[in-house]
Amino acid sequence: MPPCDLPESGTPLSEDEAEDLLRCICFKTGPPRTTGVELEWFVHEPHVPQLTVSPDRLRTAFTRLRTLPLRSALTVEPGGQLELSSPPAASLMECVATVSADLAAVRGALGGLGLTLAGFGTDPWQPPRARLLREPRYDAMEAYLDRSGPAGRAMMRDSASVQVCLDAGHEEPGPLGFERRWRLAHALGPVLVAAFANSPSLHGARTGWRSTRQSLWSQLDPVRGMAPPLAGEPRAAWAAHALDAPVMCVRGDEGPWAVPDGLTFRQWLREGRPRAATRADLDYHLTTLFPPVRPRGHLELRMIDAQSGEDGWIVPLAVTAALLDDPEAADAAYRTVGPLLDDTGPVGPPRDALWTTAARDGLAHPALHAAAVSCFALALEALPRIGAGPSVRDAVAAFHERYVVRGRCPADDHLSPMTGTGTGTGTPGKDVRT
Repeated sequence: MPPCDLPESGTPLSEDEAEDLLRCICFKTGPPRTTGVELEWFVHEPHVPQLTVSPDRLRTAFTRLRTLPLRSALTVEPGGQLELSSPPAASLMECVATVSADLAAVRGALGGLGLTLAGFGTDPWQPPRARLLREPRYDAMEAYLDRSGPAGRAMMRDSASVQVCLDAGHEEPGPLGFERRWRLAHALGPVLVAAFANSPSLHGARTGWRSTRQSLWSQLDPVRGMAPPLAGEPRAAWAAHALDAPVMCVRGDEGPWAVPDGLTFRQWLREGRPRAATRADLDYHLTTLFPPVRPRGHLELRMIDAQSGEDGWIVPLAVTAALLDDPEAADAAYRTVGPLLDDTGPVGPPRDALWTTAARDGLAHPALHAAAVSCFALALEALPRIGAGPSVRDAVAAFHERYVVRGRCPADDHLSPMTGTGTGTGTPGKDVRT
């Protein structure tokens, strides 16, 4: 990692200082050692999920959950989704054990209140959710995202994910080098979208997408949800991308936050208006960028739908960790999916044709199906080498047989073959873009 003299959080930044800072903080290199996961869930009535849970009841439930002795951080998303973020774990199995214990405690507490967790990429039952969180950050975010259409509100209120967090990798070249891992994460992206697509419905209606959640992310403004160019050096590419991204909001001490129109962070630095931009502003700006792979010192893979079942989240975590952290699997996976980067075209993830196909068709697409079969086979071979226990290996093998081998994804369990959307043929249903 290049040397960096970090400015104080409240110190005004120059453009050069901001670029140097981005190069330093976004890829912290070293041997890949830690694993983490962030899980989002919808909170529902257990037997009649179509019933709306009142905001007061949700707040009561979250107040109770915050008293639990959890190791994972518990937060709430704008629509009332519950999020658990694991601490960095020294191994895959430590991460699984920690989060499983925390989830058991959360489920027990919610059960005592007559509520349960549901794992889907988008809520398949509820009408558009009211926004539970009324804070300046979310007021500004909603106002900003509304300029690009309704997808932003649906993303904030009605979507949920499994986000896998892995170390950036070595500074040196090789299968565990950060540059290779950065490219591999993006090349795996459409395969992970397709294999774990689990959101064919939104607001009680079919959408024509296996991953409606991914389709929503692709509809945000033309920069915020996009990957930077992948051909160049990652630090330089990410620094330029972050500085040229629009500013979502300018925070204030009182009243609503300003929501500028068309102001990039680079312009803010150069012009010094509406006030001088600081290190704290840059740190905050980075939290408002939503690319499919976000560099936060580590790599945060954000493209996977929330999974159904109590332990469904373990499979994407285990597969992703195996394919990036085991050197043999990483090298073979890169040879398998690396050519997919050539198919992204000038638009780039996640708006390019391949990512769109993955969200729409899942593993019904032949190239994605073939890549997924190969990648899951590599992951199954690698899991013992990274210390995965029998229960995790069995869960991945069962998912492989039930879905991947058959060219299916979890969304297909919820789609009727009579409509044609269950097999990847026929006419899709209503498109959420309209």
